Amino acid sequence: MKRKRIGSGSTKYRPVSVVDIGSNSVRLVVYDGLRRAPTPVFNEKILCGLGRGVATTRQLNPQGMERALAALRRFKALSRQIGAREVYSVATAAAREAENGPQFVDMAEEALGAHIDVLSGKEEARLAAMGVMAGVSEADGLIGDLGGGSLELIDVNGGQIRDGITFPLGPLRLIDMSGGSTAKAREIIDKYLDSSPLLTQLKGRSLYAVGGTWRSIARIHMAQTRYPLHVLHNYTIGREQARSVADLVAHLSSSSLKDIKTVSKSRIDTLPYGALVLERLLAKSKVKQMVVSIYGVREGLLYSKLPKRKREADALLSSCWDFCCRYARSPEHELELCDWTDKLFAHKSFEETEAERRLRQAACFLADIGWRAHPDYRAQRSLGMISQAAFVDIDHAGRVFLALTIYYRYEGEEEGLTNNLARLVDDRTLERARLLSEVFRLAYIITAAMPGVLPKIALEMAGTKNLTLRVPKKLADLMGERVAKRLDALAGQLGRLATIEIV
Repeated sequence: MKRKRIGSGSTKYRPVSVVDIGSNSVRLVVYDGLRRAPTPVFNEKILCGLGRGVATTRQLNPQGMERALAALRRFKALSRQIGAREVYSVATAAAREAENGPQFVDMAEEALGAHIDVLSGKEEARLAAMGVMAGVSEADGLIGDLGGGSLELIDVNGGQIRDGITFPLGPLRLIDMSGGSTAKAREIIDKYLDSSPLLTQLKGRSLYAVGGTWRSIARIHMAQTRYPLHVLHNYTIGREQARSVADLVAHLSSSSLKDIKTVSKSRIDTLPYGALVLERLLAKSKVKQMVVSIYGVREGLLYSKLPKRKREADALLSSCWDFCCRYARSPEHELELCDWTDKLFAHKSFEETEAERRLRQAACFLADIGWRAHPDYRAQRSLGMISQAAFVDIDHAGRVFLALTIYYRYEGEEEGLTNNLARLVDDRTLERARLLSEVFRLAYIITAAMPGVLPKIALEMAGTKNLTLRVPKKLADLMGERVAKRLDALAGQLGRLATIEIV
């Protein structure tokens, strides 16, 4: 199988900082490098409320400016302390629309010690779209990025950014324009959404939800449904369920929101308005589902700075290869494991799809990441590391497949957590996880995780009945009872008889 590009394989720590100055919050995220799948190593947000009152006064909030400038001075010090080589900064709706926005940006640049790009609505939409596509490469539908002051809507399909539009429908802006009336806010939202032809082209497609407000709503839905995998990226909610929870949140009082553990106290005032925007958008767009993206403008900014070759690399495989280089005993062995399993799964009986081949390769990269743990805890450690990793460009079923495959590879016993996770995948996926784990168990008992052996040994589906391990004479001493036992277990999974041939 021709493997997808996975990047350079470099795991050097070269942190970069991204500062996002929004209408509601000012945030610093330091990533581990300018790479295809960057991982946050530090993340801090200050809710300054810069845009509070801008709709009526045309001025940035004075208290918000003071807090923002203090935060930016701290972000400068933190970036220096962490060793960030570059500091990229953008400002969005509040800074670009307020009359005193240019004066604030001048002060902000001095406080941060870096240039700040004030994004137009179109530029903000483009970066949000690039961020979502960096984390969901097959995105098809409408990207909705809700900030404190504006809502960006962008149509994406086939890796291409199509039409986009910006509306002044951020929660802070809505509070100002509506005078704090949710009924009036609904009228304002409907007026803007009804003017957009974008919403007529979305039936059966997805809404990709970007922004902290909508992530909060997704967390509430997770808690309601007792969803077993607490990972927001690619969390998918059917349209009617998403509308229902958004409508519920839109009508909750501040006192009721305070009682919800998953809701930050700093969002209590704005969350109902953000929920109202979501409910009306879902009602009018006729999308099939809402998909949460943790990637947005910040990640889109970094993605836009990558050379084309790196942008085309597979984000999931890049992350898994990074894990492999950091944690496995021999990354070279895992590449050999990919090739070894390619030959086995090329047999017509498996009918492996391209998506399944990609996940199998990812599993090969992750197969040995738990080896440093005590043998009794390797299965559980691997399950947690993989199921909760900051992987992108993978849905929840794929994430569970990877986690369970490595869990079973370490002879993990069935328990409550794995049973709950297993309900997120279908029977074929669960069967493949068990089968691939048996292949891994056989490979590692032969090689002891060291390279140079697998390329010399063939594992073949011989005829219609046998599974044959062909071993050269010079490696015959590697065979033994443990190898025979694991070959028998794998053959049993396949409904075949195990044979070992010394050639």
